[in-house]
Amino acid sequence: MALTFWYDFSSSYSYLAAMRIEAVAEKAKVQVVWQPFLLGPIFIDAGYNGSPNLMAPAKAAYMWTDIARRAAHRGHPFKEPTPFPQKSVLAARAALALPARDRPAFSRAAFMRIFAKGENIAEAAVVAAAIAEAGLDPEVVLAAAGKPEVKAALRESVETAKSLGIFGAPTFVTTDEALFWGDDRLEDALAWEKTGSLPAGG
Repeated sequence: MALTFWYDFSSSYSYLAAMRIEAVAEKAKVQVVWQPFLLGPIFIDAGYNGSPNLMAPAKAAYMWTDIARRAAHRGHPFKEPTPFPQKSVLAARAALALPARDRPAFSRAAFMRIFAKGENIAEAAVVAAAIAEAGLDPEVVLAAAGKPEVKAALRESVETAKSLGIFGAPTFVTTDEALFWGDDRLEDALAWEKTGSLPAGG
């Protein structure tokens, strides 16, 4: 059993999911595949000029309030990043350049840089710091991230996301390609992966 975790480093709710998915999935005895992609091309195709969460001031204010209280409730730090959303191409390429075993640690470190420290993941120095925090060599990983095959892998990731019908992040995709969108749907996705149905009482 494996659940694919589709995430964009610029996604605020992906931060919440990234910080808890491994513990929750381990308890459910479900493997997690970490799959970075870019929301930007998907939003453009949908006719959005930026994040839908920022389209209305009230919705944007609610998002930040919601993220802050959920993070606090789970014991995670939170700081609103500037700018938002951020260009996450380099971070996504770095994640894809890593073997599967190293991707979670780097991804969590990158999310912490953005949403716990308010840093800009578009900056190479910030990505390098996250790589180092994951116990990896920034020079090696960043060099790999610039290779044509890694750039192609990111483009392919976006196209696969589109083909699956993914429209936001985080999205969890089960082995039978059922989609569950949002941090608050993680438990539903895990239950579906295990049983083909939603959790009892859900």
